[in-house]
Amino acid sequence: MRRFVAAHELPSVSLVAVTSRDPFRILVSTILSLRTRDEVTLAATRRLVAVAPTVNSVLTLSEDQIAELIYPCGFYRTKARQLLQIARIIRDQHNGTVPADRDALLAMPGVGRKTANLVLGLSFAIPAICVDTHVHRICNRLGWIQSRTPDESERLLEQLVPRQLWIEMNELLVLFGQQTCTPQSPWCSVCPIAARCRRVGVTRSR
Repeated sequence: MRRFVAAHELPSVSLVAVTSRDPFRILVSTILSLRTRDEVTLAATRRLVAVAPTVNSVLTLSEDQIAELIYPCGFYRTKARQLLQIARIIRDQHNGTVPADRDALLAMPGVGRKTANLVLGLSFAIPAICVDTHVHRICNRLGWIQSRTPDESERLLEQLVPRQLWIEMNELLVLFGQQTCTPQSPWCSVCPIAARCRRVGVTRSR
């Protein structure tokens, strides 16, 4: 982890990092990021936040208006409906404030453990490991863990990684996965921890 920190300046260029630490904005941007390229999600998040930065302002929009603002995010119509439902839940059940509680977040439509943990860590400084595709792939590739699913990876990493690193782990590994440890043909020649990597499943590299 020290080598990751030395090789990659934080805060990373991750989508969540650029939208501030406001819990509702982080929640929105993470939902939009599912099945969507980073640059598309970033643009969509900025368009939506420029028009409706708060729970109450989102509720002034129609589902079609939200869909138009977040297009071409993957499943943009489904996400537009989910965002409206989430805004109503936050308004009606949580006094207009995003709850700092994993179970409450997971009860919202479209919110999985990745999204809930990211909101908890970045907005509320509650230690949580956010396991997305990058974290899952890299930790298995390094040989730190052997897991089939992100949820399994999360449980194993909680046993392995010091608690004080849980929050920043996602930002570090996402940037590392985008720039160096890519899904196909990773850049092993410039990897700062190549000597300690087991390269599990790597058949071709640069």
